[in-house]
Amino acid sequence: MRKNRWAGRVIKNCKKRGEWAELVFAMRAIELGLRLGRPWGESSGYDFTVDQGSRIVRVQVKSTISRQGKGYWCTLKDSKGPYKKRSFAFVAAYVIPEDVWFIIPEKIVRGMWGVGLYPKLESAKYREYQEAWHRLRGETPGVIARIEACVEEYVPEGT
Repeated sequence: MRKNRWAGRVIKNCKKRGEWAELVFAMRAIELGLRLGRPWGESSGYDFTVDQGSRIVRVQVKSTISRQGKGYWCTLKDSKGPYKKRSFAFVAAYVIPEDVWFIIPEKIVRGMWGVGLYPKLESAKYREYQEAWHRLRGETPGVIARIEACVEEYVPEGT
């Protein structure tokens, strides 16, 4: 169990709690070896960039402490409503009381006001995105992207 498990719960101001969640995201991403960038100001439609080597993807960080039955409701909008198409590539949604991240592609949540996240439910709709940090690396589990090898030619002695 991480030491910060309940830390965000005591931050009453939503804006400050969101800023704290962004710091938690950065810490976790760096621990996992991701290369992060940060846009200047708050006018971008995303909070971080992740350098995948061949491309850079944008990430919007969201967090929740809002219970919904056996799960949590995470709002996915800005002050004008649902995010515009392609504002970011992934949303990183942090369920603070469970210390669990969901890394969800933008196309899955496009136009939605929010999502129900159920970290303890095996059959949950967004289960495949729970702790799916490999998506930010551009990796697909079980698929080998490229194999590199080096072969030296055998030359018998005396030739």
